[in-house]
Amino acid sequence: MRTIFLCKKPSTIPLIFGTGNPVYGKDDVCGHPADFADTEFIFSTWGMPEFTEDEIRSFLPKLKAIFYGAGSVQDFARPFLNCGVRVFSAYAANAVPVAEYAAAQIILANKGFFRSAGIKSEEDYRCAADFQSHYTGNYGAKVGILGAGAIGKLVIKLLAPYGLDILVFDPFLPDDAAKELGVQKCSLERIFRECNVISNHIANNPQTKGILSGALFEKMLPYSTFINTGRGAQVVESDLIRVLKARPDITAVLDVTFPEPPEADSALYTLENCILTPHIAGSTGKELQRMGAYMRAEYDNFIQGRPCKYEITLSMLDTMA
Repeated sequence: MRTIFLCKKPSTIPLIFGTGNPVYGKDDVCGHPADFADTEFIFSTWGMPEFTEDEIRSFLPKLKAIFYGAGSVQDFARPFLNCGVRVFSAYAANAVPVAEYAAAQIILANKGFFRSAGIKSEEDYRCAADFQSHYTGNYGAKVGILGAGAIGKLVIKLLAPYGLDILVFDPFLPDDAAKELGVQKCSLERIFRECNVISNHIANNPQTKGILSGALFEKMLPYSTFINTGRGAQVVESDLIRVLKARPDITAVLDVTFPEPPEADSALYTLENCILTPHIAGSTGKELQRMGAYMRAEYDNFIQGRPCKYEITLSMLDTMA
């Protein structure tokens, strides 16, 4: 069995790869080791099983590479990399719809869309028109991008035609790369203090948990907007709720929360200045097939000895989502 599809959720494999091949789980591999001893390549997606290094060496001794048709590999990749197994991810493919979504929300936020879209009466119309007069529009507006990884960089490129002033927080972004992107590196504090819209794309790891706290949200400009398509755990949610209650002029557009979905009694459901969407920024519908296509092409590159584009290394895990 040279190549297998491996996933805890077999129904997700056809969505990504469009295959009718059998999908195996960890119990199959560990329960029938002779059947998988010659496995060289694994295709997977959301629901890739976790293995220890001992399990990898015992049950997948000939494994050469994993082609992961999704984004983050943080949950499973490190033991495989430690065992010399190469890991490839469709993070760049999954970055496309997230970046498209975030860029669209930024443009709408600068126009005051989210606070004027709920018009249901003539009185609402008058109130919304007055409220909208406080928004700057897009030309010359300041936008803060938190994290300039694959998604953050693509958001910046998509926003290029709009005449925005883009500030970036990313300690790992080289100065020459920032110059090439046409952005200015700065602190979190400055971004929250100066930007009309702030969009979160910070890598998700233990060091970034709770990095966005009340001290930052309190600094937000009047009538500014915070957008989160990154990870909910990076936000101190109780702080955000407190500031949203105290500052009805600011808006939060949240595609991710922690927990997800929010608890049943969470104020995020009822606050007028909070827009919730159910984690729709990432790949959905036909967009899922882009991730499978990226990994099939990467597999072909690997087999043919051509340069690969989307390999994950141990050092990359320290800064990636």
